[in-house]
Amino acid sequence: MDVTLVIMWIGFILAAYSVVGNDVIQTLGTFLSSNEHRPWYILWAFAGSIMVGTLVYGWVQYGGDVSYGRLIGDPEDGFSLNNPKYVEPFNIPNFGWAYLLPPLVLLVLTRTGIPVSTSFLILTFFQPKGLIDMVFKSMSGYLVAFVTAIVLYLIIAKTLEKRWINSEMDPAVRRRWTIAQWASTGFLWTQWLAQDFANIYVYLARDVDVVTLVVSLTILLAMLAYIFYSKGGAIQSIVRAKTNTTDIRSATLIDLTFAFLLYFFKELNNIPMSTTWVFLGLLAGREIAIRYNLAKKVPTETMKDLGRDLGKVFFGLAISIVLVFLIKLLNGEPVW
Repeated sequence: MDVTLVIMWIGFILAAYSVVGNDVIQTLGTFLSSNEHRPWYILWAFAGSIMVGTLVYGWVQYGGDVSYGRLIGDPEDGFSLNNPKYVEPFNIPNFGWAYLLPPLVLLVLTRTGIPVSTSFLILTFFQPKGLIDMVFKSMSGYLVAFVTAIVLYLIIAKTLEKRWINSEMDPAVRRRWTIAQWASTGFLWTQWLAQDFANIYVYLARDVDVVTLVVSLTILLAMLAYIFYSKGGAIQSIVRAKTNTTDIRSATLIDLTFAFLLYFFKELNNIPMSTTWVFLGLLAGREIAIRYNLAKKVPTETMKDLGRDLGKVFFGLAISIVLVFLIKLLNGEPVW
């Protein structure tokens, strides 16, 4: 058996488990929190059906490329909208076992509950010169999400959020909000998948055949089932720590805002970005606005908590840069 193919599939499986375990909570964390009373397999069936539809749509629309065109580029130039060459293992000199290191590191960090960026930890190794563009777009995403959340929640926190925190829903109202939340989660889930399929399928050829599509999708669905069965894992604690995220009304608004932010950046250009940074920017801005509106000040502990979240993603960025240098040195390649 071709060693390159073995490494590609091992890398895909490790990346799939790491990305699903780390990044899925951005999209489905509030959905899990507000639907903890429902059987996990019902939630999995809902999310899994959307995953199948999104993957198959990208596969058909982009001629076998399920990354939605986000892996177009050249090792010498970084990611490019006009370069017809794809970033894939077959195009990388000295592609070998060292390329399994990024998802392994991500796997370890995920198990500890650190919300690092999979885009930086995985894509950087395939496209080192794309790092600057990814960092710029991701930082822009954090700032846009942060400001958007502050403005939005300063407007609504006194009315909607305060009322939601202090009131119970009758069954009829809850049913309507449940429909709204599942719809907003479905929209958000499609936008996230279109962004982050690149982080997983970078280990496989861009022209995915039918057999590869079916096998890879089966692996992803199995890993998604484990995430729902384990109720989100360690990363879910970040979502639970934020104000009123278990309320289905608040969860719906978070999901919808996050979905439109991802849609904006997806349409902006095809450069991959860290959805983790966008998500944490949204949570940070929301938390500051709500705390200020409820108490006329932002508690020091809240700022420390948000600072720790941001510190974790910068830690992931630092790790990814160090690993780029390490892998290049191990392969005897120029570092940059």
